Amino acid sequence: MATKPDDPNRNQNPHVLVFPYPAQGHMLPLLDLTHQLCLHNLRITILVTPKNLPYLSALLSAHPTAITPLVLPFPPHPSIPAGVENVKDLGNAGNIPIFSALRNLRDPIVDWFHSHEDPPVAIISDFFLGWTMHLARSLSIPRFAFFCSPAFLASVVDFCWNNVDYVKASGDPIPFPDLPRSPVFKEEHLPSLFRRYMKFVSDPEIASLKDSLVANTLSDGCIINSLESLEGEYFGYIKKKMGSNQVFGVGPLSLTGLDPSGRGSSGPETDSDANILRFLDECPDGSVVYVCFGSQKLLTREQMEALASGLEKSMTRFVWVVKAGTTQQLQDGYGLVPEGFEERVAGRGLVVKGWAPQVVVLSHKAVGGFLSHCGWNSVLEGIVGGAMILAWPMEADQFVNEKHLVEHLGMAVKVCEGANSVPDSDVLGRKIAESMGDEGGVKVRARKMTEKALAAVRNGGSSYIDLERLTRELTHLQTTK
Repeated sequence: MATKPDDPNRNQNPHVLVFPYPAQGHMLPLLDLTHQLCLHNLRITILVTPKNLPYLSALLSAHPTAITPLVLPFPPHPSIPAGVENVKDLGNAGNIPIFSALRNLRDPIVDWFHSHEDPPVAIISDFFLGWTMHLARSLSIPRFAFFCSPAFLASVVDFCWNNVDYVKASGDPIPFPDLPRSPVFKEEHLPSLFRRYMKFVSDPEIASLKDSLVANTLSDGCIINSLESLEGEYFGYIKKKMGSNQVFGVGPLSLTGLDPSGRGSSGPETDSDANILRFLDECPDGSVVYVCFGSQKLLTREQMEALASGLEKSMTRFVWVVKAGTTQQLQDGYGLVPEGFEERVAGRGLVVKGWAPQVVVLSHKAVGGFLSHCGWNSVLEGIVGGAMILAWPMEADQFVNEKHLVEHLGMAVKVCEGANSVPDSDVLGRKIAESMGDEGGVKVRARKMTEKALAAVRNGGSSYIDLERLTRELTHLQTTK
């Protein structure tokens, strides 16, 4: 239960600074964690820049006395247009300049800390903000790295940044012998920030990435939006790497956050949301494939045409969410639904332009498959909903996630790969039809993983226990202050 406004012990509760990274896939799970910390009587200051403050609205309404926003101006950067403060407005290529800009918040944070009558006892910051470990050291408080991604990716990323010379000299594909299962990756499938570092290491802005990302497993703890039964061996790897048990698997956080129906929405429920649910209510159980590629990716004209044709040829029911593009992007063919397609599939398929209540859709009994880019939030939401993943990884961490889902867990089927790939519509249609029509292996394993995810967050489950362990650790910092 959250602390009440008149609670005389309020100021004795631990005060923690939470610093999200301004990208939807990073922010949402950390805000879900923040909600849980408030329910455990922690006081939270959340650091955001002005344009990202609206993401806190639901949390501030739910916990008006437990959460205080710290709004600092977004530092200017020559590669970031004025007024842009979130990766969704720049795409994956915007990560490096945003990385660089946010480092300039160090001094304002230090000034705020030293002027605060009751400064925080710890910092919880996104793993893209590894430089905050050095900040925390200078303030003599611990820093906990928050991974919105799985333990498998955390392991791969840590190995890459600590073994740059080995990775460069390994050729292609690259073996990772120190990791459980000794995975092997094509160079083009490594996390995009690391590949960019190897290519442009002489660029000072890019060179600083290494120090920041190596800092994560040097921090005082790692909090991971995943669960032991999904990837226990990689939790073990990170614990061994850190030399401590300060690794907390607390996922899926989408199950323990505020009302999930509006995750990522900019407003209240719309007529479009109601139309989606009416469509699903009329479909047989497990018959619909949900198609969505996250908040950043717009498909090219050729990709849109191939995907539309594949869905049409599959003869499978579907809901396809198409990200809204700018006028110029639409003129260039990005995100443009082929003319006549919606009419041809009417009654069997539904195209949604803009945003859809993804958590609600994936949890609907009519949805049996999820054609996804394999962003980790989407993967977890698919797992929670019981949907088999049809994988089309495109960039960033998505190839690593796809390998884990397809090769290690056997709960996904790869249908395409690459940000610029144009699938053969005949092959794509056949894969969708075969995967959705097969009630064996992959679908069964997906449903079993759903049961494990639900069990993890219940009282006595692994994620429940780790969340309790984390809050005890933070509370102990207050008592030893």
